[in-house]
Amino acid sequence: MDLTPYVDHLRRELAATAAIGGPQVGEPAARLIDALEPVARMALLEALSDATDEITRELAPGAVEVRLRGGRLGFVVTSPPRDMTPHDATVAPEASEADEGGTARVSLRLAEHLKHRAEEAAARDGLSVNAWLVRAVRTALDTPPAVPPRTGQIQTGWMR
Repeated sequence: MDLTPYVDHLRRELAATAAIGGPQVGEPAARLIDALEPVARMALLEALSDATDEITRELAPGAVEVRLRGGRLGFVVTSPPRDMTPHDATVAPEASEADEGGTARVSLRLAEHLKHRAEEAAARDGLSVNAWLVRAVRTALDTPPAVPPRTGQIQTGWMR
């Protein structure tokens, strides 16, 4: 996905608005618009990233990620495991685990802020915290990593 058309549209709209102020406003506004371009690109990238997070919450255990590669945005969609039916996603994980040979108790210690976030996520999904955590663990174990493991190389650069 190329952000250039969206940034160009924003540039045109800002220039048209600045033109209302006449030449005294137009020239400084043009310099300001040029300076805002990278900020606008980052804001769009963050908005798309937030949107993919919301979509992922609705698709769980599937996922959508936004990636930047070679200056272009791309989206990666990870589908739920093929053997999972829509019914499986709504059944309480404790019940499905019982069918697989019982359950085991685990004591999990979370930082307070993570505990609150897990409680909020579980409430959004209409699940108990335990059911939400079981689903999160199952998803993490059943979903292949979306990004290949790092080989020690570090990449840096600018988005354009």
